[in-house]
Amino acid sequence: MAKTILILGGGAGGLVAANELRQKLNGEHKIVLIDQNDYHLFYPSLFWVLEGTRTPEQITKKLTGLAKKGIDFRQGIITKIDVIEKKVEAGALSYSYDYLIIALGARLNYDAVEGLGAENCLYALPGILDIRKRLNEFSGGKAYVVVASVPFRCPAAPYEAAMLLNYFFRQRGIRDKVDLRVFTAEDQPMAVAGPKIGASVRGMIENQGIKYQPKVRLTSVDNRSGKIFFDNGEKIDFDLLAIVPPHKAPEVAKEAGLLGDSGWVPVNPSTLETKHPGVFAIGDITGIKLPNGKALPKAGVFAHYEAKVVAERIAAEIEGKKLAPKFNGWGSCFLEVGSGKAGLAFGNFYAKPDPKVTMFPPLKFWHLIKILFEKWWFYKWF
Repeated sequence: MAKTILILGGGAGGLVAANELRQKLNGEHKIVLIDQNDYHLFYPSLFWVLEGTRTPEQITKKLTGLAKKGIDFRQGIITKIDVIEKKVEAGALSYSYDYLIIALGARLNYDAVEGLGAENCLYALPGILDIRKRLNEFSGGKAYVVVASVPFRCPAAPYEAAMLLNYFFRQRGIRDKVDLRVFTAEDQPMAVAGPKIGASVRGMIENQGIKYQPKVRLTSVDNRSGKIFFDNGEKIDFDLLAIVPPHKAPEVAKEAGLLGDSGWVPVNPSTLETKHPGVFAIGDITGIKLPNGKALPKAGVFAHYEAKVVAERIAAEIEGKKLAPKFNGWGSCFLEVGSGKAGLAFGNFYAKPDPKVTMFPPLKFWHLIKILFEKWWFYKWF
């Protein structure tokens, strides 16, 4: 009997799941992908737009192009998920499903910080373009990267941003006129990866003259007066600001009763199944507790590999096969440092008692690998 697999979200996880399912299942089974946007944004290249080596058009692809692969893309804002009736509402339409993959990611919660808006945001294309414009007009002063709260996706990204800004200022010949700092709610950089990795990343930024201030939570932003406020009472002037906003699960997932105590969707760490039969969740929307009690980081690499596992499990069940792949917690992350170099963190986040992660030092080789990965991504999935 023909089945319908409904995928919510066209980010890394949703895109990979749709492709993998279409490849594994014959044409009688319907693969439907719904996203509020008509394009896929390749987030690993977002900071290349910030530094001016990419345009927005170079890091996006139209999801409508998936039709040639036999994937039915529908654009619409998802307003209701009914896991009892097995229906999803998006726009004016209702979709029934046999299997549901929720890959809606994390939402940027600007409202959680007074005065915070999209114009200072490091994690969205409009914010990146705004910061880029301000960079081109910047001749010196106080430039701050601020991580408002935890958790947030891609734990390495704020430190990449700081080092790329450092490189930009050096190229412009104004580095000696810039007070460049990172303020973060974290205890240390990339905390889940362990103290050794955290110390390594902190060493990288401090060796570039970037000041680091952990354990401070952003409470307010006043763009008119150029001031930021923290929970420890500090009030600091700024000239250039790049913020990682607070993150939260999409409201539609909350209304569907899918969220757990963590504020994210709880799933089986190995199968990505929720408590509802035939309903899976992957990527940033999930809350997966590691053996050490911390949460699996929110990163595209995990969404990618989780999607492959879920697609294979669904396809095997439909076809009556006994294949039962499991997500094993392995992942990697590039760390851009400027000067055409990048580092690489790689390891097993499901290891006991703590994640086992190795950091490879910055090299031009890793930067080249990231460029090739970008090209492979668009070739493979579009």
